[in-house]
Amino acid sequence: MSRSPSAKAHDCPVARRPAGDTPRHRSALRPAANLALGPMRPISADVPNPWQADRQTMHIHLDALGGVAGDMFAAALLDAFPEHQDGVSASIRAVDARIACALHPHNDGILRGARFFVSGPGVEPDHRHDHGHHHHPHHDHDHTHGHTHDHGHRPWSEIRAALTEADLAPSVRAQALGIFGHLADAEARVHGIAVDAVAFHEVGAFDSIADIVAAAHLIAALEVRSWSVSALPLGSGRVKTQHGPLPVPAPATTLLLAGFSTLDDGVPGERVTPTGAAILRHLCGGDPGRGRPRGILGRTGIGFGTKVLPGLSNCLRALVLEEGAAAGPGRRDLAVIAFEIDDQSGEDLAMGLDCLRAEPGILDVVQAPVLGKKGRMMAHIQALVRPESLEAAIAACFRETTTIGLRYHLVEGAVLDREAHTVEQAGRPVRVKVVDRPGGRTAKAEADDSRDHAGHAARAALRRAAERLALDQQPEEER
Repeated sequence: MSRSPSAKAHDCPVARRPAGDTPRHRSALRPAANLALGPMRPISADVPNPWQADRQTMHIHLDALGGVAGDMFAAALLDAFPEHQDGVSASIRAVDARIACALHPHNDGILRGARFFVSGPGVEPDHRHDHGHHHHPHHDHDHTHGHTHDHGHRPWSEIRAALTEADLAPSVRAQALGIFGHLADAEARVHGIAVDAVAFHEVGAFDSIADIVAAAHLIAALEVRSWSVSALPLGSGRVKTQHGPLPVPAPATTLLLAGFSTLDDGVPGERVTPTGAAILRHLCGGDPGRGRPRGILGRTGIGFGTKVLPGLSNCLRALVLEEGAAAGPGRRDLAVIAFEIDDQSGEDLAMGLDCLRAEPGILDVVQAPVLGKKGRMMAHIQALVRPESLEAAIAACFRETTTIGLRYHLVEGAVLDREAHTVEQAGRPVRVKVVDRPGGRTAKAEADDSRDHAGHAARAALRRAAERLALDQQPEEER
């Protein structure tokens, strides 16, 4: 596992938490005395604020100038979103009250940003570790810091149980288990053992747990629609382990970064750690090649590691974009994929299209009957896709259907402002979408929420009543 590459040591759909939801654990109510930041920077009124808009339109691009590690990820996002510092501290303490964290401003003489420090049993705040199943990296330093270390191992099953039992918000727990799960899977493959047999070095586990829980809290709290990352510097050289030298990047890192774009900038050392790679795999899922979309730039954050790189700032930068805004108000960029099917059964095609609709980058899928060559009846399929997810969507179309070719093109779309509401009607919650139209507001209830009402008239009455209630709840000046 890893602290920053900097530290002389080593994004499946992302679960979302309802907007406004706070961490559901008592620790969130305690002041975070150990998490210290410099004064918050006021946001100018003329600077776009994408996080104050619908979070579903927000995209974060990670610019891996120095590399990627868990502490660099947490520092970069907290530098951009300092309002989440208390929640991060509370989530970490909910997992293990002995772990303390602190975020400090940092300037390397080139750039300013922040560094994320962790301290726990046997771990000094500035002493980073990254301990996988069988290896104990030293990364150009030895253990002559005037303190001792307990070099036991902590099983993945024990860490998983601790995360499961911790008083965390469900969305934070899900993110943390997802990131750790990627890391454990990679370590198991590297060593040819079962996942449940993976054990992480106990000292390194404390700072890695803090890094991963901090990352999980921020991912859940920000509810970002999508993530992307620049080409990753892999570095070079060797890392010392208990069983001899291993090449850089570490074996687990290479597995986790399969499919990601990489580069060689000539700067040696470990640049992407296993923990950093696990976070990227968790965020980017099956679409590691996702590009940075067009959009309006909001806040930026810079997270530093501890190692000094020759002639290069050892940092990770987070760029916050509101997607589609650059195309103008009410406009968004889209990609359209189209193809025809004449040799797949209707029942299997229906299941395949449902799988396409579940893809995180696909907005909608429709089908229509058409006549093809030789007078054959075919199904015309059209998918609406986020541009940055086009490659993953194309792969999904080939995977879920029998087509051997397809077409795609980029378009601009127009969209009306809308809000999602949940109202109580007939003793049940009903989701309603309220839309701003040129002639006034309209509302549409979610049909599935009336599914268990018998009869068309009863279902229609429930939906109409919920729609009226949602419109009545709007401020008078907005009606």
